[in-house]
Amino acid sequence: MEKFSAYRDPGTGIQPFLTPLPPASPSDPLQTIAHALGYVFGPFRTLLVATTICLYILLVEVFCLAFVPIQPLYRVLTRLFSFIFGKLTLWLLGIYTISVESVTRKRTARNARQSEPWNPSTGDIIISNWVSWIEILWLAVRCNPVFVLPVPETIPRFESVAHASAPVTKRPGRATGTGSANIQSPQKHSAVPVVPIKGFRQVSLLQMICLTGRLPPYFKDTTGARSLEEIRKSTRRPVAVFPECTTSNGRGLLRFANVFNSEVPVKGYQVFIMCVRYDPPTAYTPTLACPAAYPGPVFLNPISYIFRITRSLAPHAISIRLLAPSESPGSQLFIASDYVKGTPGEDQLAEASANLIAQIGRLKRTGMGWEDKASFFYYQNLKLG
Repeated sequence: MEKFSAYRDPGTGIQPFLTPLPPASPSDPLQTIAHALGYVFGPFRTLLVATTICLYILLVEVFCLAFVPIQPLYRVLTRLFSFIFGKLTLWLLGIYTISVESVTRKRTARNARQSEPWNPSTGDIIISNWVSWIEILWLAVRCNPVFVLPVPETIPRFESVAHASAPVTKRPGRATGTGSANIQSPQKHSAVPVVPIKGFRQVSLLQMICLTGRLPPYFKDTTGARSLEEIRKSTRRPVAVFPECTTSNGRGLLRFANVFNSEVPVKGYQVFIMCVRYDPPTAYTPTLACPAAYPGPVFLNPISYIFRITRSLAPHAISIRLLAPSESPGSQLFIASDYVKGTPGEDQLAEASANLIAQIGRLKRTGMGWEDKASFFYYQNLKLG
């Protein structure tokens, strides 16, 4: 929509905050029948998903608490229930298969690429882009990680911010290439100031799902934030981090916040890089992207999203790409100069991860961050109000 052209990234032409819509097409009888059947079966499927969520809460948040003193058993039970109910929820949503591909930046034999495991363990870091809570469920099924959400130092102010769109002038780096030619650091184009991240708060799987699409600060009480290193060392599970700090519509990669403040290659733990992509919506399938949350109570956010998906009777397509661990910033053979500029104060792990995710997912990096999304919704509410 042109009225939101100020929130189109000048370097790529992407509007990362608008919900993708299917292309306009004349309705046909088959489409009308499919929509009618969707409104018949959608509420029933939504009820089944809600029942699955309630069973998960009952078993994990209530029953498993009795086993907290026996940590090994507690971890086994919570992982088992997360796997069962996560798989069941994905199936009820119509996500029967997920294309998971192991990718490498080097040209190696296909069997050699597949033989390298992608299994995060205790204290490892999983870094991904964030588009929906479908990838949250997939991670819970695959790795059962600890989820964390950022705590900003301040709340952005927008009363005096004036946005202006800018033409696409140049794009950093080359479209293809390796080494230093592949370093792409999009410049920030918005007048919204960058807000530093002072730490993280650990959240449950359900909290992560309910807060998907929302914006920092995720908590009214911003005290008690811990460093990522402190959380990593105190947990017996891998830690899933989403450096964009909020969701986008999946068309591009938001600017990564300086959440790691770490040089590469990292030492003492492994870094696992992944990228998720969703097919664009069609006349029969809605988008699975969740750039905006339901404006009502937090606990209703998943329900509105679920009903939008369950109304579709067609299966949904998702692709997840996993970077070989030997080529991640956790490998001691990782060459930092290929993906970071080495400027003073640069978060090398965040910059390298952004470049790697953009490369393996074939995504363009934008110069807009979560602060711009907050400004976008502030401006949108003013227009609609």
